Amino acid sequence: MCGRYVLVQKTEVIERAFNVTAPFGFSFSPCTNISPGKEGIVITNETPNQLQLFMFGLTPFWAKKPMYLFNARAEGDYNKDNNPAFTGKKGIISKPAFRKPIRSNRCLVVADAFIEGTTAEGLSKPYLVYLRNRKPFAFAGIWDRWENPMDGNIIHSFSIITTVANSLIQKLSHHRSPVILEKEMEQQWLNGKHLNDITWMLKPYPAEKMNAYPVSDAIKNPHAEGLNLLKPIGSRILPEENTTKAQSLRREGMGRNKAM
Repeated sequence: MCGRYVLVQKTEVIERAFNVTAPFGFSFSPCTNISPGKEGIVITNETPNQLQLFMFGLTPFWAKKPMYLFNARAEGDYNKDNNPAFTGKKGIISKPAFRKPIRSNRCLVVADAFIEGTTAEGLSKPYLVYLRNRKPFAFAGIWDRWENPMDGNIIHSFSIITTVANSLIQKLSHHRSPVILEKEMEQQWLNGKHLNDITWMLKPYPAEKMNAYPVSDAIKNPHAEGLNLLKPIGSRILPEENTTKAQSLRREGMGRNKAM
């Protein structure tokens, strides 16, 4: 499951990457440990030309209290054994918390990388997972608008959709992976009119375009922050011919877009 991710790019870099603008007063501090309850940058189908800050962890519009559903399972109640070869029904379309958002409230969740633990040990054995030649990228997300019945405050929140593990994530001994959209899929994800237009995208990202390396378990503390959290403490899962291109995010610093 994807319960932690990284975004350290400057706003200007994100604007160029997604051809969007940030509204006046927009302020996001680079974060190496975005966890449920924190704000993340999204681009929604409702406002597709603008960056917005929503809370990570979706609360459905009908909820009586905050729910913080940070992942939305593409298969829903199907594939309970997490078979990586599963290609069956997309149960997300009928789950009470997700059936409205998957149809009308979709978003791109902007990220540089994500943190994944093993199924058995969780974030006690974490890995930083990144795309070899793309940063930032977008997770497939859904969002909702919730009004707190106690004080009337409006909360906008989102979930990252997950699917079966590709071969790289399986090497981490984990059974799920977030849905990462290819660049050419992003606008269709936001603008698709029918479920058939978008549910085919809910599949694992190609493993050969990704890599991962182990990091300190200090990152399991949701309050931990800093570039030291991204420092490799072991070898990459897959060899890379050009290690210069695969330097860790730590070498690039908070929002810099050129290697040091």
